[in-house]
Amino acid sequence: MSHSSEIDITDEKYKVERKDRVEVSTRQIDTAAEFGSGDQDEVDPAEALRIRRKIDFHIIPLMCILYWIQFMDKTTLGSSAILGIRESTHLTTNQYNWLGTIFYLSYLVFEFPQNLCLQRYPVGKWMSFNIFVWAVALCSHAACKNFAGLFVVRLILGMCEGSITAGFMIVSSMFYTRNEQTLRVGYWFLMNGTAQIISGFISFGSLHIKTKNFEPWQWLMIITGILTLATSMAFWFFFPDSPTNAWFLTPTERSIAIRRIKINQTGVENKHFKKEQMIEALTDTKTWLFALFAALDNVPNSLTNQRQIVVSGFGFSNLQTTLLGCVDGVVEIVTIWTGVELASRIPNSRAYVGALYMIPNIMGVFLINFLPWENKVGLLFGQWTTGIGTTGFVLALAWISNVTAGHTKKVTSNAIMLSAYCIGNAASPFMWQAKYRPRNHIPWIIIGISYAVCIGILLLIRFLLASENKRRDAEPADHSYDDVYIEREKDGIVERVKVAKEFLDLTDIQNRDFRYVL
Repeated sequence: MSHSSEIDITDEKYKVERKDRVEVSTRQIDTAAEFGSGDQDEVDPAEALRIRRKIDFHIIPLMCILYWIQFMDKTTLGSSAILGIRESTHLTTNQYNWLGTIFYLSYLVFEFPQNLCLQRYPVGKWMSFNIFVWAVALCSHAACKNFAGLFVVRLILGMCEGSITAGFMIVSSMFYTRNEQTLRVGYWFLMNGTAQIISGFISFGSLHIKTKNFEPWQWLMIITGILTLATSMAFWFFFPDSPTNAWFLTPTERSIAIRRIKINQTGVENKHFKKEQMIEALTDTKTWLFALFAALDNVPNSLTNQRQIVVSGFGFSNLQTTLLGCVDGVVEIVTIWTGVELASRIPNSRAYVGALYMIPNIMGVFLINFLPWENKVGLLFGQWTTGIGTTGFVLALAWISNVTAGHTKKVTSNAIMLSAYCIGNAASPFMWQAKYRPRNHIPWIIIGISYAVCIGILLLIRFLLASENKRRDAEPADHSYDDVYIEREKDGIVERVKVAKEFLDLTDIQNRDFRYVL
């Protein structure tokens, strides 16, 4: 790639005053450029820590609550499987599998449009709108009498959920440094485990609700739908769109919040879609390696809707199965928390930690395939063990944001990875055929192979990024973007302000000072 001092632009021309000085349109640079550029003092570490804690206090609880809600809502189908939904709506095994698949097919179809909307519109408000529609669709499950009705509402759920993980990845990169992002992504993702625990108790409670013409699975949908509706209201009023306009920060604090993440070399956001960045994302090898990892790592995620059926097949009653599902949540919480803590404390260890946490998954697959069918406790232990590797996907979500710069490129890369996530989730339910029951050897073997390949992909990504870092270390210093300016008016006087390279919305390939975290 050429590293000249010219930056691509589609709608305006530069005004060149000197050979080494370029003025650019504010549409081309990061939205935070005016906060983080010009002559400014270094950020005081104690003040930066205070601002980070303030950000944590205002956005992490909301992110955790929403991720808990979205996972609980997504798993209502699995929970409803033993609460009577299959019998009430006369679902065949194939139709039940299709309800799991259509959610992810819809997610897939709408993922790129959702990412474009997240770039074009205020992030917090766009997510709030999607959560509201999703809440209505969830409550509507209770009115469904057949496969067709459930098919439609599951499609709407998938369409709306496409905004959540992508939105959270963008928000995390806006507010936090790269090392902080790994921890924060882990914090909100481990709420999936919390959701399994709370959902287990809600399902247990729903099982005891006895009302005429309104079954336990319908109550489960109404209860979770109301919780989701309340969450959408909280997001609309309290969740910020960006550090540049966060309601809980003063103008001075916003400037500090932006300047403290300059180390990321990724800026905050840019509302202008850049075709050249999209093309770069599509031709970047690491984009597709992360996508392949996401697809294969989520083949086992079909257990989300099959877990209750599988555990019930081990010989446990419906009540026992519902309560035992809480243990899966505990396993996920503990493993994600310890995994992200390790990755954040040990430099350049993301791939190694992710690979390490997938080894127990493979062991669990062996246990389920080869233990005697009478060994219910051993089979259940194997089932729980297969939840440990979720840590690898959490680290990959944070990692792709850490190693991708340029807002349009980041949005495109996120969309591709999450689309691959959908493909893995959409295809995998069809592994679970009635003819494979009760041992389900074929699905478990496919799951084991998927985990093994995922370990190799993580290590390959690390090798490629480390090699690129070494190449950049050997290159001469690149001064292509050292003298770029914007004009702004202050107190009636037009002044020219130098834009820091970090806020030029450069991609990780354009910016040769960018180093990939490992």
